[in-house]
Amino acid sequence: MPVEATVDTYNELTSEGNVLVDFWGPRCQPCLAMMPTIAKLEEEAGGAVRVVKVNSAENRDICREVRVFGLPTYLLMQDGEELDRLSGEVTKSDIERAFATLAAKGGDAA
Repeated sequence: MPVEATVDTYNELTSEGNVLVDFWGPRCQPCLAMMPTIAKLEEEAGGAVRVVKVNSAENRDICREVRVFGLPTYLLMQDGEELDRLSGEVTKSDIERAFATLAAKGGDAA
């Protein structure tokens, strides 16, 4: 299950392993539409990729810190370091590739 991050928990939740950070907003229709797909892909990844969600409206400090200025934005992170980011018109295929990339990174580390 995706985990909601706050200013207090963001660094801890993203510091270890392969993480897809989902920056979303309650009025962002593309964000809301992609949520079921992201949850399903996390489940299918079997623990290789964890999803951390950030409600941008409630966590503006995190958005400023990692320079997220538009929604939806997805950060691909490994052990606290940003590997890549997707933003704007992100498709299901883009998200599937992001999960595959992160899962492969997990395979390299094992």
